[in-house]
Amino acid sequence: MTTRIGVTGATGRMGREVIAAVAEREDCEVAFAVNRDPDDDNVAGVDVQPAAEFDALVADREPDAVIDFTGPESALEYVRACAEAGVPFVTGTTGFDDDQRETLQAASDEIPVLHAPNFARGVQALVNVVGDAVQSLEGYDVELVETHHNGKRDAPSGTANRLLEEIEANGDFKDRKHGREGFDPREEGEIGVHVLRAGDITGEHEIVIAGNHEEVRLTHRAEDRGVFAAGAVDAAVWLAEREPGSYDFADVIAS
Repeated sequence: MTTRIGVTGATGRMGREVIAAVAEREDCEVAFAVNRDPDDDNVAGVDVQPAAEFDALVADREPDAVIDFTGPESALEYVRACAEAGVPFVTGTTGFDDDQRETLQAASDEIPVLHAPNFARGVQALVNVVGDAVQSLEGYDVELVETHHNGKRDAPSGTANRLLEEIEANGDFKDRKHGREGFDPREEGEIGVHVLRAGDITGEHEIVIAGNHEEVRLTHRAEDRGVFAAGAVDAAVWLAEREPGSYDFADVIAS
């Protein structure tokens, strides 16, 4: 069975990677691809249509799932259209505010919706182990450093926020300290958070846990954006078989 996938943000960094990842699989094909302002009408042999035609393309091409890596506002436009058409929706878009997350959650009442800040299997493994590490090293200081390319808009990254949530759920932490400047000694119970944006760095997250004259460093480094695209395609194939509801990439890996 072939899973037919719609791709948004098709001429962007991740859109291009998703199209390439679909092309590498025999069990998938691109149903259509759209971009808000197409600067290229063809990506890897796939015609790119204006995003304004998304609703019509969903109705005409009948994709089994849509993969989205765009921005919060456009992602919500796409998920609303998918909810009306009954099409499963996968998004790796980050930077949603609380109201936008509620809108995404509401769509999951109608269709399967999978939102993940990161589709790398190694990042999921990091999420799985960081809580145990924090619990085992109670009272140790924790700092997180994340680095991405200079075009990334949200900070900290969605992946960093997911890791921070896991750290906070497994330790006695009061707040997050974003950067340091001047006279700013470390306070008990804080998590230091540091964001770097430079060049075309794909993505790196490092957690430093230190105390008792020792330190533990947990690091994930993505060498190529293709790893995120491949994971998103895995998620789309998996989601196409699911009932309406809200899902996470951890659900894909666990199945």
